[in-house]
Amino acid sequence: MSVEKKLIAVFGATGNQGSGVVRALKASGQFKVRALSREPGKYKGGADEVVAADLARPETLVSALEGAHGVFLVTNFWQEDADEIKQATAAVEAAKAAGVNHLIWSTLPNVEAISRGEFKLPQFTGKAKVDAIVKEAGFARHTFVVPPAYYQNFSGPFGPQKQPDGSLGWVLPIDPAVRCFHMGDINELGDIVAGAFAHPDETGDGAYLPLVGDFLSFGDLVGALNELGHQLTFTRVPREVYAGFFPGADALGETLAYYETYTYLGPGSHSDEIALANKIAGGTPTPFASWARDNFRIGQASAA
Repeated sequence: MSVEKKLIAVFGATGNQGSGVVRALKASGQFKVRALSREPGKYKGGADEVVAADLARPETLVSALEGAHGVFLVTNFWQEDADEIKQATAAVEAAKAAGVNHLIWSTLPNVEAISRGEFKLPQFTGKAKVDAIVKEAGFARHTFVVPPAYYQNFSGPFGPQKQPDGSLGWVLPIDPAVRCFHMGDINELGDIVAGAFAHPDETGDGAYLPLVGDFLSFGDLVGALNELGHQLTFTRVPREVYAGFFPGADALGETLAYYETYTYLGPGSHSDEIALANKIAGGTPTPFASWARDNFRIGQASAA
């Protein structure tokens, strides 16, 4: 007699995080997967079913989550006019109303709390503020996954640029010797999410599960790429100089200054959280050099 597979509903199913979650859930063979999309007619992924859901229209959410055992929730800070806290709150309330058992929220560190207001990274802190809403909602199980600095973002617009001397490389306001980047292949976040749904006794009491394939300095990153045959350079500039380079440079400089001071994940080793994430994912994530050997291309489009 076959056991009916539990249904997992995935927000952002066409995005970098959600698409990987769909793939991993399907690959596990343990779950039925429902992709949630603003435009279900355009969905091309591998989910078992696709349902219309729009985080900006809360009235679409409860019906979209009906019958779901679990929900993977992610919001997009960079989406035009997105209010992450408002959107996530609506989704949490809808999941609770729909009787969802296990909610997994994709979060980030609370930079303002970590730095006591020294740094303001709304793309991090806005997500962190949702953690309490998830905890207080009263789900039978809830888990937090923490995506890394994407390897993919070190190609393309965030990758090496042509310099005045003709070389390719980076000019950034960061000490290249400071290890501060918790990094990973964002496509592997789904393995952690699928593992968390499969092992709720280990993860469902509010565990934080970061994806960390490597912990590097910017010098380490450049060195790893050059060992693969690239000839990339790095130049450090003062933050106030960098701020005038292009629109948004000041905000990127603020982000890098936070990393350099506190690391991407914030103070502490995070070793127990990383170990649990790797355990339930079923293996160690790909290190940067291995990923870069197979995937790093100059001028490749970056991941958002």
